Amino acid sequence: MAGLLMSLLLVTSVPLGAQSAPSTAPYADTQLADPAQEAEARDLMETLRCVECQSQSIADSDAPLAGDMRSIVRERIESGDSPEQVREWLVDRYGDYISYAPVVRASTWPLFAIPLILILLAGMLLRRRLSVRRARRDERT
Repeated sequence: MAGLLMSLLLVTSVPLGAQSAPSTAPYADTQLADPAQEAEARDLMETLRCVECQSQSIADSDAPLAGDMRSIVRERIESGDSPEQVREWLVDRYGDYISYAPVVRASTWPLFAIPLILILLAGMLLRRRLSVRRARRDERT
């Protein structure tokens, strides 16, 4: 009976421990020695989306993948890369979705153009509607 109870306890506790495993990356939760570099890293981490959580930045996420990404950001900034170079490297690796500040590219220009086109269409429709109203009002008088 004790063996069955221990087996049941082991089977139910392993999945719980697997999901809360901390990141093994060296700089996941360790700040850089240089405060200026750490500030650059933190600012950049706030603008990068966790690909596992998808609603949190990597600075706020507790996911192991976010810890690995924090470590990458800190390592690359410590080695002398600029925040934009680190962002480009991560976008190349994970795609445009990772950045909260998307860049206009061949694949993303519709995201920027479609709202402008819709605003122009709405303006044209409004202008036409107002001119038709004005013409009807002028006919009556």
